[in-house]
Formats: sequence, structure tokens, C-alpha cells
Amino acid sequence: MSYVLGIDGGGSKTVCILMNDKREILARGESGSSNYQSIGIEAAKYSIESAINTALIQHHNIKINAICLGLAGVGRAKDIEVVRSILKDIPVTKNIKPQNIIISHDALISLVGGIGNDVGIVVAAGTGAIVFGRNHRGETKKVGGWGYILGDEGGAYNIAIAGMNAALKSYDGREVYTSLVEDFQSHFGLSNIEELIEVVYRSGLGVKEIAGLAPIVDNAAFLGDKVANQIIDDAVDELVKATVTVIDAIFVEGEFLEVVTTGSVWKGKSQIWERFVSCIERDFVNVKVIFPRFEAVYGAGLLGLRCLGEGNTKD
Repeated sequence: MSYVLGIDGGGSKTVCILMNDKREILARGESGSSNYQSIGIEAAKYSIESAINTALIQHHNIKINAICLGLAGVGRAKDIEVVRSILKDIPVTKNIKPQNIIISHDALISLVGGIGNDVGIVVAAGTGAIVFGRNHRGETKKVGGWGYILGDEGGAYNIAIAGMNAALKSYDGREVYTSLVEDFQSHFGLSNIEELIEVVYRSGLGVKEIAGLAPIVDNAAFLGDKVANQIIDDAVDELVKATVTVIDAIFVEGEFLEVVTTGSVWKGKSQIWERFVSCIERDFVNVKVIFPRFEAVYGAGLLGLRCLGEGNTKD
């Protein structure tokens, strides 16, 4: 029997699973962030090794035949080499053949885990947003994922910033009234919305903290606020546009295709998922939008098995 490790590493946590060639998860380990670009190489190595060791604590005598890591922010050749250098210092990976070590960005494992095979599209809308697709010929296309400053339209950070911006414009009288003024004021316990300046600029709210404010906009939209609903519509439009771009770039017209949606944005109450589905399935009758069948780390395990010629990801 063959055994592989699948790893999903992000900005907040790292998850590792031990999987056999029957696609069964035997163990699981978790640790902190493994995004070396934000926490440094040594800290990333510690998180990856800790997650692996936790997963193998009851299985330390098992020979690992392959490993697949899907890591946030790993998209360039330089990034992959950095991760390879990290793995060289982790004992359990030293005996794995180089061709059985897969290092990819987290969108690929989200696609494989979400759909159960490696053909289709993943629309990931969490703190940021990225759309990634792969066709039967192995061709791939990525749209978005440029980070909170340069892009990430449709992500939670973008939605939250648009909400605060709309609230301040409404307060100024530049735009129509929106309940977001009172909503943000109440959330932070402010006596006046002008105090939002201190909260955002002087309290040092980070990207994830700001992204965590997106549910305020989502809830306002759910309760019928027109401005908040426009912000949600704009987010949907961006995610639809990105998805259509991927479809047109690498898929054949009329081809059956599954699009899996992942990330916190889709869990909102304002029917953002339903709005997205309506737009996509209206224009593409052979496209089906789904929620993930499996988690991303499971996709990493499947990719690990595929490089061994086992557990084929194409069902």
C-alpha cells in the first residue's frame, strides 16, 4: 500500500493529512501559517514540519511515497524553489523521490478537492479572490489573486472597503443614505462615524481584520439596504467576469463543466452565491456551479496519489 501526505498551507493555518491509495484519510495534523512571504522561511518551515509530525504521530513507521503541498502565494518558480529548500530540512521528506514531490498554489488543490478531479474551475472568494481553471488538455488559466492592493475584486476585503467607503460618502452627503453608517458605528461602538478614521488608521487594522467586516455589508444587503446590495452585486459581477474569462480562455464552447465555489464570501446571507449561480448558469447551460465535495487538503492528497499513478483524480 502507498501513502501520501497532502498539505494545505495558508495565511492562518496549515493542515496536513496522511492518505492511503484507497483515498482514505488516516490521520490529520494542524499548525499555524505557512505563508513564508508574510512570516518568513523559518516560521513557515516550522509550521509545515509541525503539521506533518502531528499527522504522523501515530504512524511514524509508515514510508511516505509522495507529498503534495498547496500553499498560498506559491505561484512562481522562485516560490517553488524556496519551498523545496524548506522540505530538504524536514526528515520525513528526505527519502521521497523528487518527482513525487508536488508544490503548487492553493487554488489547484482547492479545485481538485472541491470537484474531486483536476478538470474544472474553482472560484475562491475569501479574504481575497481568485478564479483558476484547468481543462482536459492540462491547460490552465488564472484570473485575479493580485492581492488586496492590486486587485482581489469580489473578495471580503474588497467588499468591506467598499462598505466603509459608501458609509463615509453617505455621511458626507455625496451619496444616498445607507444603513451602513449606523452599522459600522454600532459594530465598533463609535459615537460618530468620523471615529472610523481612528479605528482603521490608528488602531492598525490588518487585511484579515478588515476582511472580517464584510459580513456587516452582507447583513445590510440581506436587510434590504440598496447601497449594500449594489456592493454585493458589484462583487458578483467581478466574480462572474473572472469566471467567464477562464471559461472562454481554455474550455470548448458547449463542454460540460463544473465550477466549485470556495471561501467565506459564499456563506453570506444576501444570496451572493445564488446571484452568482443565476448569472453563470443563465449564460452557460452546460456549466454547473457546486459547493465543494471535499476540502482542499483532500485535493492535495489526491494529487499526491496521482503522481504515483494511483487514486486517479479523473473520476
